[in-house]
This record gives sequence, C-alpha cells and structure tokens, in this order.
Amino acid sequence: MGATHATQLMITSSLPHRCLTLVLGLCLSLSPLQAWSISGDELPDIGAASGNMFTPAQEKQLGKTFMRYIRASQPVITNPLLDDYINKLGTALVEHSQGQGSKFTFFLVDSPQVNAYAGPGGYIGIYTGLVLTTESESELAAVLAHEITHVTQKHLQRAWYAASNMSLIQGAALIAAIILGAAAGGDAAVAATMGAQAAIQQQQINFTRHNEQEADRLGIDILHEADYDPRAMPSFFTRMGRANRSYGRELPEFLRTHPVTNSRIADSLGRAEKFPYRQRPDSHRYLLLRAALKEQTFDQPDQAVAYFQAILKEGRYRNQAAARYGLGLALFHNNQYEEASAELRKLMQEHPDTLEFTITASQADMDAGRKQLAIERLEQSSHKFPLSYPLQVTLAEFYLQAGRAQDAYKKLKQLASLQPENTRTFKLLAKAAAALGNQAESHEHMATHYYLMGALEPALLQLKIALRIPGLDFYQTARLESQLKKIQSEADELKKERKK
Repeated sequence: MGATHATQLMITSSLPHRCLTLVLGLCLSLSPLQAWSISGDELPDIGAASGNMFTPAQEKQLGKTFMRYIRASQPVITNPLLDDYINKLGTALVEHSQGQGSKFTFFLVDSPQVNAYAGPGGYIGIYTGLVLTTESESELAAVLAHEITHVTQKHLQRAWYAASNMSLIQGAALIAAIILGAAAGGDAAVAATMGAQAAIQQQQINFTRHNEQEADRLGIDILHEADYDPRAMPSFFTRMGRANRSYGRELPEFLRTHPVTNSRIADSLGRAEKFPYRQRPDSHRYLLLRAALKEQTFDQPDQAVAYFQAILKEGRYRNQAAARYGLGLALFHNNQYEEASAELRKLMQEHPDTLEFTITASQADMDAGRKQLAIERLEQSSHKFPLSYPLQVTLAEFYLQAGRAQDAYKKLKQLASLQPENTRTFKLLAKAAAALGNQAESHEHMATHYYLMGALEPALLQLKIALRIPGLDFYQTARLESQLKKIQSEADELKKERKK
C-alpha cells in the first residue's frame, strides 16, 4: 500500500469538484512534472538523511495543505466515533514504530474501494471497503503498520521529488493529485485530461519492490511489538492473492498497484514465523466499526434494518452485540427512534463503558424528544471520559440543540484548541457563536471550516462578510484581514497556475 493508490473519486458536491478542478489544472501546468520522465532507477536516493528535501516543519505544513485537498475531493468520514477508533488504533501502532513520538493522522474514506494510502506529514487514509475486507483487527492493523512504515522510512519522498522545486501550495496540490490518480474519473479521465505521459509518470512513482518488502518487514515487527498477530499480514496477502486470480482484469486498486505474488507472501510469512504464535481476539470497537460501516453500505435504512434483523434471527453474526449495534443504528437512521433507543439502552446497560452504545443511545433519545435525559447521560459519562472527543463534541451538539449555546461554545473552544484541524468542531463553533450574537466570530469559524475542507472561495466569502460587520475592534480586524490575505494568496496562486 502506498502513495500511488489511485481511486475512483466520489465527488459529493459541485463545491469540492470545482476545488479539485483547480488542483488538476495546477498539475497540468507545472513544468517540474518533467522530472518524472526520469526512470525509477535514476531517481535519487532521498530516503537517506542527507537527501531529505523538507525540514520537519515544512513537511508538517505540506501535510496539512495536502489534507485540505484530500477533503475537497474525497468523502472523508467525519463521524467522531469512527474517526476516534481509527486514530487510536493507528497511534498505538506508531508508538511501536520508528515514528514513535511523531504526529500521525489517520482518516477513513467512505468508498467501497479496497485501498489505503499515505501522504506527507503522516496523513494516512483507509477506505471503508478495505476495512470491511479485513477479517480481523490484526489484518487492519497490518495495513496501517505497512503505511506507517512507508512514512517512517521516507519512501514517500520519491513522490515528492518534483514537489521539492515548487511552492508549498503547488507541491501539496500535486501530491494530492498523484495519490488520487491525477483525475476524478479513472483511467479514461486520465487519458483525456493528461494524456499518455501521465500514465507513464504514475507508474514511475510507484514504490519500488525494495520499498514494499521493507514496509512488509518492518510492519510485521510493529505488529509483534504492538501485541497484534504478525501472521495477519501474510494472511491478508494470501486472501488478496486469491482475489487477484478471481477478479481477472477488473482488479481493485489495492491489487493493481500492489500485485500480491507468491514470493511476497512467502517473504512475509517467513518473517512472521520468526515470532511465537499469538492469538489476539478482536477488540469490541473493531467489531462495532465493522457493524457501523456495514450499516452504511445499504442504499436505504430499512434495508439495513431487515439485514440486521435477519442475521440476528438466524444467528449469522460474529458478535451478537455488534450485530445488535448495527440494528440500533439502522433503526435510528430509519427514524424509528423508540425502537432504536430501546435496543441501544439494553446494550449500554450490558456494556456501560462502551461509548458507541452510550452516545448512539443518547442521540436516539435526543431525536425522540428526551433532550434532558440524553444530556444528563452524556454529562455523567464526560466526567468518566473527559478526554473523549466523540463524547465531548456530541455533548456540545446537544447543548446547541437544547438552546444552551454558552455551554456549547465553551466546550467547543476547548476542543478546537485540542484538535485544530477538525472541521466538525469549527462548523459547530460557528453555530454557537451565531446563537450568542457574535456574528463576526461565527463567520470566522465558518471560514476556518471551509478552508480546512479545501473550499477556498467560500472561506474567502465568509471572511469578507465578517469584515463588513460593524463594531469590530482593531485586533479582530487585523486577524480577519491576515486570514483573508493568506487564503486569497493561495487561491490566486492556484488560479494563476491553472491559466498557464
């Protein structure tokens, strides 16, 4: 798995589509792309310390900019519970890698594609289709460990070779376009927009066989150190190899970019067998994640209700509590709040420390009109789990719905300082500030939300509206003007390059 995992983009609105168009236009016009006409063997060895092209601070900023373009063009999941799980799993693995102490960000992409990729700054994306393909938490951990190693071993810098000669904004846009396959419509769109040269360049930045072997080897070490099953990696490869033979020409992106050969399976199995056998049961949260993602795969919530009711009746489930959770979610999304609340409250009583049950049961109660009950339950839980972002942000949302804007605002300001790149927090902060009558601040937070989403023009509009509001003091005006100048400069640079 790595930086060249192309995917069929799912454009969810015209706004992200326009932003992606700017990115692609930029990539079409940048002359440093010619650097990729060099063969893979001729690329410099920039994995060594002497070959690093970015300082840690530059790499961090490059990663943040890259992530904005990813959000603009892919359906990145913002569900706090799902996001919290994947980040805690990834962070636990990082602490047993050569990146220990470094900041990594893991995120889920809502797509049936079997795929994953790593970007600059330790931003690692995992597709929901891949999660549902895994048969154990150790297999999912193996995917993440592999991607973590690509970051820690500087494999990604092969793809940054041309980007080193560009501005930060240009380089981030280019890398995002590379990772996403450089077009929004698959191979046909690549041919139509960038020509045959793009396809050649795409192949030339693929990770080398040595990179993949090293990522496998060190990834297995991470699994062992983190107390996961090292054999999960060859196990996953073996199933992918069988899928390779059955898919024919229409392979998932995972198999197109990373052919699973017998030698690769043998190498990884040989490495894994050096460690004693360890059977690690799947965590409760992994099983709940799979149930939640499965529930999302149905076109209509009533279909999900029927599915979970059927598997519970017939006993066709790996874990009963997870299947019941899937049913509770399906009932909730089907507006059957009373039934959902009853099922989820039972689960909550059986597993009082499982936040998935507590939060979802409270959401069902909230929508059923039992606002005070839902708020009191989360307030009690927040004393027990004060550092849980899903719990705290859901409580802030409940405060807003209950007309307690000041309580919501105070909590959201704390969350924004702890997670300054969380788009959900700033969108809620905008609502809270507006409810308190702070219109300029509301537009400022909304501008931050749009900026983090890669939507530059809406962000600029929000800042311009904020600056027209009477009564601003000197510091507010200076801050808003500084933000406006920064985002306008970035937007102008993208437009300028697009016109070349």
